[in-house]
Amino acid sequence: MIKEPNKFRTRAERAAYIDRRLAGLYPETPVPLRHHDAFTLLIAVLLSAQCTDKRVNEITPRLFALADTPAKMAALPVEKIQEIIRPCGLAPRKAQAISELSRILLEQHDGQVPRTFTELEALPGVGHKTASVVMAQAFGEPAFPVDTHIHRLAQRWKLTGGRNVEQTERDLKALFPREHWNQLHLRIIFYGREHCTARGCDGMSCEICREMFPGRRTAVKTKK
Repeated sequence: MIKEPNKFRTRAERAAYIDRRLAGLYPETPVPLRHHDAFTLLIAVLLSAQCTDKRVNEITPRLFALADTPAKMAALPVEKIQEIIRPCGLAPRKAQAISELSRILLEQHDGQVPRTFTELEALPGVGHKTASVVMAQAFGEPAFPVDTHIHRLAQRWKLTGGRNVEQTERDLKALFPREHWNQLHLRIIFYGREHCTARGCDGMSCEICREMFPGRRTAVKTKK
């Protein structure tokens, strides 16, 4: 029997297939975190660190009912913020960061969320991933935020060596068209949550893994 050649020998071939397949599966890409402007998105993303989006969405309505602007949030006692966000985990640190960044927005940015990576990442509690989400989803700037789902799938799909999330982000940006980044990072997250999950697929079970690696016999161990 003649062995069928692998259709996906290179990263570029795999990336093109993934781009097409995920666009078909997820034509719409709603932001999973509830928000109504750049500030509420910023706060929601900050709260999502080591917490599920579902839990964040359960917490933020109560928080935003009291304070959904930098001015209102800065006036809210840190203890009150902490009380509300406690189910999200890391509450003392997150509450302090939310209070401080709200004050900084008032004092240094006229109460507006800044539109540059440098200014966003200078805010308390805001790292590169959080800044990337805000830049992409609030301001429409091309960015490729890498969360645990994307880091895991990029390794299973051999799109990156996966040494760290920074390397994964660089590799994915080099593989996919810039104009696709904002939707594609959400599509990969959706697929990672629904199909190529941490425990439900080891690189051999979901549709995309089976299609691209039909001969794979060993589970893929994700590098952190």
